[in-house]
Amino acid sequence: MYDSASFPKSQTWGYPNFLNATPYIAGGIYQFISRSIYPFNITPKTYIHVYREAYIPSIITDGILNLPFPLPLHSDPRKMTDQTILHPLRTVQVMRYIMPLREGGSLPALADADDGFCYVLKFKGAGQREKALIAELLGGEIARLLGFKVPELVFATLDEAFGRSEGDEEIQDLLKGSQGLNLGLHFLSKALTFDPGASQVDPMLASKIVWLDAFITNVDRTYRNTNMLLWNRELWLIDHGASFLFHHTWDNWEKQAQSPFPLIKDHVLLPQAHYLGDADRELKQLLSEEKIDQLVGLIPDEWILASRDVETPAEAKSVYSAFLKSRLNHSEVFVNGAEDARKALI
Repeated sequence: MYDSASFPKSQTWGYPNFLNATPYIAGGIYQFISRSIYPFNITPKTYIHVYREAYIPSIITDGILNLPFPLPLHSDPRKMTDQTILHPLRTVQVMRYIMPLREGGSLPALADADDGFCYVLKFKGAGQREKALIAELLGGEIARLLGFKVPELVFATLDEAFGRSEGDEEIQDLLKGSQGLNLGLHFLSKALTFDPGASQVDPMLASKIVWLDAFITNVDRTYRNTNMLLWNRELWLIDHGASFLFHHTWDNWEKQAQSPFPLIKDHVLLPQAHYLGDADRELKQLLSEEKIDQLVGLIPDEWILASRDVETPAEAKSVYSAFLKSRLNHSEVFVNGAEDARKALI
């Protein structure tokens, strides 16, 4: 199996360089794309990123070139899974709203950004508002640091004029209420939703994922909605916006930090989580107090202030940090709770 990310790419199209060295083939591809898209007044770059699932892979790879590897129309997935260093999130400008993804109450959407890639946008004007974005940010970056595959997260800004021409009133209201800083997840084209009835997860990996969700109190990885994708034959974790239940009330967060997580009983991978103790010992070594502080430092101040739960961003960030550190130091509590829940299942 060829890895398209290992091939050098041209600056213009992202194709392997040997295509540029074959003018007849490259020219034919360009002519085909140009004639197909110019009547619609969109650029070739936009065409590739918006319609890469529909025409480009099937026609070029199968119909013309029959290449033994996919054309590199995605960003390098290795850049999205580097756990060794906590990188600051990039900021992109949303350029075009493509379509809503009507799943759950948050009404995410697929959109183009100014870096040329597609993102699944999570809007601060939807559902649980900024708190869902904070949970998505913390949960996703914690998962990345622990070694799980997570699509790149970016801050995504919406201009004040964005969405004025949107015909759907519900979407227009959502976009108006989301002007400013939102959150985007890199779109994994052609990814498949994980089906627990059709796929099996390695017991150790399952144990680690269960540990993660018990740690961040994530209620949303169930049989009904697994929030896992299969992409390039690997398991990717998405959608952590339903985590950190304590921040919806801020009451007794100290007690909640040292409590089991009863809702783990509904976790889709709990039956396969045979090694929760081993997962606990391994994952605890990957999260230091310094890394937790750095993670919490990623939260934009404006998201915290929007909730009006605290006087200053520093106050809220200190609570998030203390919650995570306390929960990590008392991980045996939620691990034992998960093991008890698993025993009840089997």
